Amino acid sequence: MEIGIVGLPNVGKSTLFNALLKKQIALAANYPFATIEPNTGIVDVPDERLQALAEFIKKTEKIEGGFKIIPATIKVVDIAGIVKGASEGQGLGNKFLSHIREVDAIAQVVREFTDADVVQTGENPKSDIETINTELILADMETMSKLIDNATTDLKRVSLDKLQTQIRIDALKKIKETLDAGKLASEAQLTSEERSALGKLPLITTKPMIYVYNVDEADAAKESTKPNELIISAKIESEVASLEEAEANEYLQSLGLKQSGLHRLAKVAYEILGLQSFLTAGPKEIRAWTIKKGTKAPQAAAVIHTDFEKGFIKAESINWKKLIDAGSYVKAKELGQLRLEGKEYIVQDGDVIEFKINA
Repeated sequence: MEIGIVGLPNVGKSTLFNALLKKQIALAANYPFATIEPNTGIVDVPDERLQALAEFIKKTEKIEGGFKIIPATIKVVDIAGIVKGASEGQGLGNKFLSHIREVDAIAQVVREFTDADVVQTGENPKSDIETINTELILADMETMSKLIDNATTDLKRVSLDKLQTQIRIDALKKIKETLDAGKLASEAQLTSEERSALGKLPLITTKPMIYVYNVDEADAAKESTKPNELIISAKIESEVASLEEAEANEYLQSLGLKQSGLHRLAKVAYEILGLQSFLTAGPKEIRAWTIKKGTKAPQAAAVIHTDFEKGFIKAESINWKKLIDAGSYVKAKELGQLRLEGKEYIVQDGDVIEFKINA
């Protein structure tokens, strides 16, 4: 899964990106379009369950050394800054739009910090969001016209299901009306039948959106009331990224912060993309595997290896906390908490699973 970090020039995108990766990859400079080609990195999804499970396995299996902890990851892309007129090719508009079409979700960084030494290209958070969303909407409006034309042409083809094609056309027109009203395509009021007829659309504004407010250090401890909004100080995150874990935690606590903003961003991104993790725990490693919510056991097994889905027999599963509380796999089995699940089992977040495969 990929998350694109976007925003107007000089809002702190690249500073945030560098903090995510804990190293300097993106050029964080005080001038517009410091980022031209997108910078890409793989970011660990913080998961306190992994360390707890690792300690449990080390203790019960009497393991010393050579033990790996492998968290789930998300691909993060730092995309060039957008400006008014990007949908018509202004600035690096064409490149921006081509890169953003490829990501699964968008983290829109909004400047809310005050720094006279950093050139401000926008006006205020509200108008900056409107500028970016307007450009994305305009780009989608052009795409929508082509989609409606193609669907109308399809209606004349004898081989196609005319009812389904008409449902698709009606749904596309609803989205177009939504875009014409200056709203994101994701805000269109569609029925489940219409969503099914549409399938996946090549529209930017259907992508999940996270708004990241880059604030002054003094405001970093404030909390947002909306699930898709985060308040983060990129400057603090940059400082935290350079510290060892114990020092970083102490520093965050001194600022009144329970977790780093990057920790929260990863969790919100996971949630907004409808993702969750199941875990595997063996004598060599503890690992988190990313799946969509609602994934059944055979498809979850395929994430480890595609052959596992074909040879799936059963999934031996237990919630990670119940396993630790039980004290051992043997005790968990005695308590009836270690379950054998079949092909219809929907994997839950935090399940520790061992798949039984027909080799």
